[in-house]
Amino acid sequence: MAEKQILCVGLVVLDIINVVDRYPEEDTDRRCLSQRWQRGGNASNSCTVLSLLGAPCAFMGSLAPGHVADFLVADFGRRGVDVSQVAWQSTGETPCSCCIVNSANGSRTILLFDTNLPDVSAEDFEKVDLSRFKWIHIEGRNASEQVKMLQRIEEHNSRQPLGQRIQMSVEVEKPREELFQLFGYGDVVFVSKDVARHLGFQAAADALRGLYGRVRKGAWLVCAWAEEGADALGPDGRLLHSDAFPPPRLVDTLGAGDTFNAAVIFSLSQGQKMQEALRFGCQVAGRKCGLQGFDGIV
Repeated sequence: MAEKQILCVGLVVLDIINVVDRYPEEDTDRRCLSQRWQRGGNASNSCTVLSLLGAPCAFMGSLAPGHVADFLVADFGRRGVDVSQVAWQSTGETPCSCCIVNSANGSRTILLFDTNLPDVSAEDFEKVDLSRFKWIHIEGRNASEQVKMLQRIEEHNSRQPLGQRIQMSVEVEKPREELFQLFGYGDVVFVSKDVARHLGFQAAADALRGLYGRVRKGAWLVCAWAEEGADALGPDGRLLHSDAFPPPRLVDTLGAGDTFNAAVIFSLSQGQKMQEALRFGCQVAGRKCGLQGFDGIV
């Protein structure tokens, strides 16, 4: 029997990445050192990392037919990511982003060209054969629909023996009130530094203590805080921490958070404890920041 997959539900975009020697000043021209197309989006990036780490994985998101979608689907295939769950949409365009990477310090500025492409709905998710998956990760987007998806997984799990239940994780990255209902779902909840700050917290540990009451009984709440590493808080009330693992030279931070999430999910799905998963997540994210793109993180 084939090993069950990890499914990531969320966004895929086309990243058009321009590398410059320093960030353009106002009213000046700046020649690009290079430009490349790269598949991006939180859930999409996490699939790339999971596949590189050796996990069989699948992506579910929305695409509109066209040359951009052709590029993205081909790149999923190149990485060994299953896209049989993609919801093809007849309206809208597949989103693109223009990313400016400063080669001097690895920082990046992202300009997103959003579209009216509908996100995956609960109706789309009803078509998914849940028995194929051991873990489902949901990137918080259209939360009211995603709550229904998570409830469907819970109903499925209620009919399964303990060892056959699907593990669930959610990511609350954007500081949008609608997304905060997702805190109450998932065995692992990833909350971003941006959301923590939006809610008035100035450190990962404070955010976890302040927000843990929002997660369901027995869940883990995880917060990465860039160069300060990452923390996690679980049902026993003990705060866990891992230092960051910065690369010798910062090259490209685009997708570092998605890399961290994927590495933590991978480690936990392999039976590791949260402390080990937290450290592994920081290690892999640190390696990614020293690379252009994702090749070489393992």
